[in-house]
Amino acid sequence: MTTFPRPTLFIFSGLPATGKTSLARRLAADLKAAYLRIDTVEQGLRDLCDVSVEGEGYRLSYRIAADNLRLGVSVVADSCNPVELTRDEWQDVAAQANADYVNIEVTCSDASEHRARVETRQTDIDGLALPSWEDVQNREFRSWVADRILIDTSGREVDESYSELMGALRER
Repeated sequence: MTTFPRPTLFIFSGLPATGKTSLARRLAADLKAAYLRIDTVEQGLRDLCDVSVEGEGYRLSYRIAADNLRLGVSVVADSCNPVELTRDEWQDVAAQANADYVNIEVTCSDASEHRARVETRQTDIDGLALPSWEDVQNREFRSWVADRILIDTSGREVDESYSELMGALRER
């Protein structure tokens, strides 16, 4: 297993149904890291606080991540993370907690496979409405300018994509 000398924030990004949650969960379990899923946090805010969620889920997750990083616990953050603003904010969380960070973008380059995933997946979060294929296509997701590990899950099983991710993390 790969080890990291300092607490590390693993910042996952990608459109819905690319496979990022499968990879993020597995990494968190293998590293015994804290796992923060924005979908869970945002649905919890909707259910418990009866609010229309905008950026609150991210901002709450930043605080929870910082607490864990300061305790020396690595954190896996699982979110679409679609724009430079949120990407920078995640990186700031790590810097302020004196932790390292790794950006990980997960894609599915085969549009028909991606569409099939979107249209057949089931939610594991009570009350969460999953996006349609049209929603995913119209979702804002800006190109990266920062360094990142890029994992394309198209035509691959989770194990194969995870092996690629671990290889890329070892190289860092």
